[in-house]
Amino acid sequence: MQKTAPADKLLDPQTIQRAELLGIMARQIVEGYMAGAHKSPYRGIAIEFAQHREYVPGDDIRHLDYKVLGRTDRYYIKQYEQETNFVAHILVDGSESMKFGSGKITKFDYARQMAATLAYLVLIQRDAVAVQIFDDQLRDRQPRTDSVSKIHEIMMKLASFEPSESTNIAQMLHDLALQIKRKGIVILVSDLFDEEQKVVEAIQHLRFDGHEVLVFHVMDHAEIAFDFTGTVEFIGLENGPRITTQPQGLRKSYLKEVEAFRERVRLDCERNKCHYIFVDTSQPWHEVLSAYLASRQHTGF
Repeated sequence: MQKTAPADKLLDPQTIQRAELLGIMARQIVEGYMAGAHKSPYRGIAIEFAQHREYVPGDDIRHLDYKVLGRTDRYYIKQYEQETNFVAHILVDGSESMKFGSGKITKFDYARQMAATLAYLVLIQRDAVAVQIFDDQLRDRQPRTDSVSKIHEIMMKLASFEPSESTNIAQMLHDLALQIKRKGIVILVSDLFDEEQKVVEAIQHLRFDGHEVLVFHVMDHAEIAFDFTGTVEFIGLENGPRITTQPQGLRKSYLKEVEAFRERVRLDCERNKCHYIFVDTSQPWHEVLSAYLASRQHTGF
């Protein structure tokens, strides 16, 4: 297994450069806690004019539109559309199954690079981010921050963590839904090796509360292609058994099951208006991220 990646290696300059050009803008109306670049559902006195409405007793007369009054002899109040920052909650699956890696890096190495890059992108936009690493319980976290200087703490937490336990994705998502009070973005980075229906129900909980949800489904290329040859001993992670077999005879049925699994997850996310991004760890992360952000810009979703 590869050693823990140094913190300064988690942010790939090419990834950051490409992603900065595209941006990672919220596509849903989100509530914020400070002025920024994302539209809020609240009408207030802020930056961007939204609409007029008729004056009613008790309104602040400072917001009367006197030009309209002069033309129509009617009293109208100017309303503005407040611009707000979003909070991105990044959840990184640190369970034992994420230790698997057939190439130079494990799924968790890839996932923490993803989390570090996404956190950095959010912070340089002057938005806020919180990062959690979990398995069957919360193991480490960086509380919500909008300070770019905190990226170093985030990277250190990600770099120092080593997966070792089983997972409980659904419980982590439910817990988060109960904790966060304002609508925002929840980003899950995981191989999703857990009880599917429970995970879907947890996503529904977040969506019901008005949060935008992004699921980055991370799998190693060998898990996708199953191109093993000869006699192979498979060692089950997260309390799984050891199995010695000839994978060539299993490949067809295995690939069918994996494809069905991916399709079920994709459809469940689609039904719940949740972004689903499949990630093959053999593909450079900057390519995956750039393609996704470009898709958001073109589709508005």
